[in-house]
Amino acid sequence: MTVLVTGGAGYIGSHMVLALADAGRDVVVLDDLSTGFDWMVHPDATFIEGDVGDESLVAEIISKHSIKAIAHFAGSIIVPESVSDPLKYYLNNTVRTRSLISAAVGSGVEQFLFSSTAAVYGDAKESPITEGTPLNPVSPYGTSKLMTEMMLRDVTRAHPLRFVALRYFNVAGADPQGRSGQSTRQATHLIKVATQAALGERSHIDIFGTDYPTPDGTCLRDYIHVSDLAQAHMLALDYLDAGGNSTVFNCGYGRGYSVHEVVEAVKRVSGVDFPVNLSPRRAGDPATLIAGAERVRETLNWSPRHDDLEAIIRHALSWENSLKLRRAEAA
Repeated sequence: MTVLVTGGAGYIGSHMVLALADAGRDVVVLDDLSTGFDWMVHPDATFIEGDVGDESLVAEIISKHSIKAIAHFAGSIIVPESVSDPLKYYLNNTVRTRSLISAAVGSGVEQFLFSSTAAVYGDAKESPITEGTPLNPVSPYGTSKLMTEMMLRDVTRAHPLRFVALRYFNVAGADPQGRSGQSTRQATHLIKVATQAALGERSHIDIFGTDYPTPDGTCLRDYIHVSDLAQAHMLALDYLDAGGNSTVFNCGYGRGYSVHEVVEAVKRVSGVDFPVNLSPRRAGDPATLIAGAERVRETLNWSPRHDDLEAIIRHALSWENSLKLRRAEAA
């Protein structure tokens, strides 16, 4: 079965491509390279540079490569940016995805994996957050993803398409074999930023908000290794291939770490005591996001292999160091 991976030259998408290729699956990657890198695409995958919102292009790819499933990772992901530029997020994450879904339906594709987010829950009043927690996004990013989930729900009622939406919590780390990782230099992910500071790529890091209703006043987040997340997608694909019904799954470990705890862990793993500035809260940041992930474990028999904060940091640090060397060689 050939799988089309949109955004497959980006961070999470490239790890899905690795997992598919490692499993011997045929893979086609569609990415516009606005934030992705063609050198991160597995050499066994067919790479096509283009826009997921180009319905005729997607239809042509589906036909030419006999695509049976789509794994959709393309989109914009920075919460504060979505607050300042909401129209960008509704275009990239909702409008273009609507065109992608339309091409899938028109071409007879019946399996669809969607890269969703815990941001659909907003500032949830319960912890851990389960799939039954009320959906109340507080950022355009979260709303744009929820709108796509709603579109998929409605489309599956009218057409043979079935989907699994995986609601990620905080994705971090890198491929343990060093083949891919978070490569956008100005990314805002905490572990990415902290490892850059440890390697001298940043002069300091900022902690945004120290007055949250949490044990140390900083935000609590559930960090999931990107390779474990890719494995959850592989199992979701098997689930759909076996005839599973459309559903949603939270993807996290069910354990939260504060920003202070993560920063101290990066300092400990790297051996570098980099400067940390305390800054005001950012718009759209909930105090606590911890996954209730029993459904994905039970339904898909998902068993994480990298549920260890320091291991996640080591893999991220190793990848960041390889990027630093790559840039030095290119200079």
